Amino acid sequence: MSNSVIVISDPQFTSEVIDASQPVLVYFWASWCGPCRLMSPAIEAVATQYNDRLKVVKMEVDPNPEAVAQCQVEGVPALRLFQQGKVIDATEGRSDTGTASPTQTAQARNPCLSYGPVPPCS
Repeated sequence: MSNSVIVISDPQFTSEVIDASQPVLVYFWASWCGPCRLMSPAIEAVATQYNDRLKVVKMEVDPNPEAVAQCQVEGVPALRLFQQGKVIDATEGRSDTGTASPTQTAQARNPCLSYGPVPPCS
């Protein structure tokens, strides 16, 4: 992943995610997880496309048990969308929802991520 995705660990979780002034998408992954490797390009694309209004961070689950427990991650790949220090959307493992991409879900939950004029974040 390029520089648009920030790799963090437990000590940085509060400053990079909880205290962030903008929405943060946290991508939990594992080196042994095949689906995580498949999702990485999509996560990078989201980070690049929305870099002006969304921070994207990546955390490996095995060396970061504190954030994993705090976010109640039970399977990988896992995504948590934070706004103002609170989880506003979450998904993990395989998704059977069919049509909505993580980007579409994030846009639906947070209008600040939509294209066009950026509405004020609530």
